[in-house]
Amino acid sequence: MDVQDVQLVLASQSPRRQALLAQLGLRFRVCPADVVEIARPGEPPADYAGRIALAKARAGAARSGADLPVLGADTDVVLDGRILGKPVSRAHALELLQQLSDRPHEVYSAVALVHQNREAVRVSVTQVWMGPIAPEQAEAYWASGEPADKAGAYGIQGLGAVFVREIRGSYSGVVGLPLYETCALLREFGIDVLAPNVSRAGSAR
Repeated sequence: MDVQDVQLVLASQSPRRQALLAQLGLRFRVCPADVVEIARPGEPPADYAGRIALAKARAGAARSGADLPVLGADTDVVLDGRILGKPVSRAHALELLQQLSDRPHEVYSAVALVHQNREAVRVSVTQVWMGPIAPEQAEAYWASGEPADKAGAYGIQGLGAVFVREIRGSYSGVVGLPLYETCALLREFGIDVLAPNVSRAGSAR
């Protein structure tokens, strides 16, 4: 892809986020940003997700050096107000799956855009209802390798979908990038997803 054709920078190495942006026909390049992802005492999940997404966008902007909007995102599985995070071991993954079994939880998915002196953040909240997860199912799921890098130890876009009974909200947000909120932000920054060959990054202020 010619550098002149790039519309934005994605500050994430997540293949799921890259696939969702590509699904929209957007032209982007990847510049991963490492930030410390630790919730502050008493910090609400929505505030945390928005803060981390913005920190990633800022870090990506500083690292890329490109005069383009930089997109950062953060997705968190929240149960009873607690951010569950990614599993650190097999035992932790099995514990997380048992906590989620046969009950609802929330997925907070934030997206942030940074360009020059402008910043904007939006947060999507989706309710997810899990069916019962038997211990042997959790073991087999862990053995598949899918849960290891997933918030809450499951991926709705993969084999983990077998556990999901119902969702209310944004499917793409649960995957890792809420597309409705993302497209709304992109329009604010001059990128129209429905006319990507006409609108260019930075054309609107």
